[in-house]
Amino acid sequence: MKLVTASLAALLLTGCGGVAAAPRPATPLTSTTPIPVPESSPVAPAADVRIPTDPGKLAAALKQTTPRLHAALDAWDKSSEPSQELQLLALHQQRAYRTMARSSKLATATIAKLPKALRAEARDSVTAVSKLLSMAHPITAAQRRKLKFVDPLPAKRLRDHMVAAEKRFGVDWQVLAAIILVETKFGRITSSSSTGAQGPMQFMPGTWKAYGMGGDVHDARDAIMAAANYLKATGAPRNYRKAIWHYNHDDRYVDAVLAHAAAIQRDPEVYYAYYNWQVFVLSSKGDVRMTGPGK
Repeated sequence: MKLVTASLAALLLTGCGGVAAAPRPATPLTSTTPIPVPESSPVAPAADVRIPTDPGKLAAALKQTTPRLHAALDAWDKSSEPSQELQLLALHQQRAYRTMARSSKLATATIAKLPKALRAEARDSVTAVSKLLSMAHPITAAQRRKLKFVDPLPAKRLRDHMVAAEKRFGVDWQVLAAIILVETKFGRITSSSSTGAQGPMQFMPGTWKAYGMGGDVHDARDAIMAAANYLKATGAPRNYRKAIWHYNHDDRYVDAVLAHAAAIQRDPEVYYAYYNWQVFVLSSKGDVRMTGPGK
């Protein structure tokens, strides 16, 4: 079931570049090291603020933004809409990772300058971003105008659906979260792919008929449950790499999903940070942000 076409993959870039890493196993990971919040917290960075390309300055920006983002996530009622400040902090983090992912040299030097508590999250995110970019191709302005977007379901409700799917099929909810992040940014993209894949988990009609259990492909709960059903049938949780490869026949896709899932498994709050990441498309002139503050 190859769900991401070249044009749809371009929609779902979480960054650009070529930072390779070994695929991460989808097993629970934990961290007990707290991330210190800077004592002086300036106003959230503007959506279009320039991201530094010097490793020291970029690391300093992440050391300011990421702890503030996690503090904002702690204060957020996950059943409600996120504040604009939270969205701006998440967008700044996302854009920083995108910048790192454009250059393995920049990424390596920047990550080395981060506090230990931030390194693994940054490394996993940049790895996933770079893998997705390698699959993507630019889309035209006409194609961009045809894209349709909606606000996603509340973060807690989506997570509850994924936890329910985990209980029923034994597939880690973090893996399901990584897939819906990669496919449609948690349901923000409602357009079908050029090959006819539909819904927040991007099912082809034939696969949906076999694994959708009579549900609605556009309903997030039904789609998440069907994805868990399909992954279980193709090897999860015993062999996540095999199961995710069946979801999309590309090792780069598998690596991206496993890297995002590893970050969430290490710290479940990363799920809520990813939830606030926005949709970018790749144009012939560079990246174009389609959703989020100011859009």
